[in-house]
Amino acid sequence: MADKKQVVQEATGGDDVIIKAKDFWQRNAKVISIALLLVIVLGGGWFVYNHYFKKPKEAEAMDKLFKAEDYFRQDSINLALNGDGQNLGFLKIISKYSGTDAANMANFYAGSCYIKLDDNEKAVTYLKKFSSDAKQIQARAYKLLGDAYGDLGKGSEALDYYTKAAHHFEADKQASAEALFSAAYLAQHILNKPDQAIKLYKELKEKYPMTQQGFEVDKYLAQLGEYNAN
Repeated sequence: MADKKQVVQEATGGDDVIIKAKDFWQRNAKVISIALLLVIVLGGGWFVYNHYFKKPKEAEAMDKLFKAEDYFRQDSINLALNGDGQNLGFLKIISKYSGTDAANMANFYAGSCYIKLDDNEKAVTYLKKFSSDAKQIQARAYKLLGDAYGDLGKGSEALDYYTKAAHHFEADKQASAEALFSAAYLAQHILNKPDQAIKLYKELKEKYPMTQQGFEVDKYLAQLGEYNAN
């Protein structure tokens, strides 16, 4: 009898669950249907955008970037920036293909071009728009920002970016040593911050003793009264 009663109770409990589920659906069917429709529409819209608009646009932008990069490598700065009438330059790629990886990379190149043209305000504008997960390239962008701010007479900003460049990708020993030396030299000769300069020179000597800057660092430490730096 106990087993039969238990079976009846379980069956009744199951019916209750079904009844509750039907009641919930009846009360919320419209909201649930709208939510499901939104998921389908948004998901489908994202798929269409990603596969039929974003990817082709990205591929087209990368193709346009190739010629501008070629001009940059040839040191044809004006053509790299502005194009040649048939091929787009970095500036047009940035405006026409905004949001693509190619446009982001064009910001880096445009900033580099303006440094070569000694237009450091524009160099800062474009380099600060650039961002990359590729640490070596990002470190290079920080170094260029240090150069640009230095030429603009903004020593504190230059020091910050040189330090960022030095620490961002330490696997590139030569580039990191160069950035550390720029930071230390700026602190010593421009900002008159001898303590900070000594700290940076010592870091350079400790981390990168076999680089060109590492070989020369004792001379600069001696100028600051540090003759037995380790």
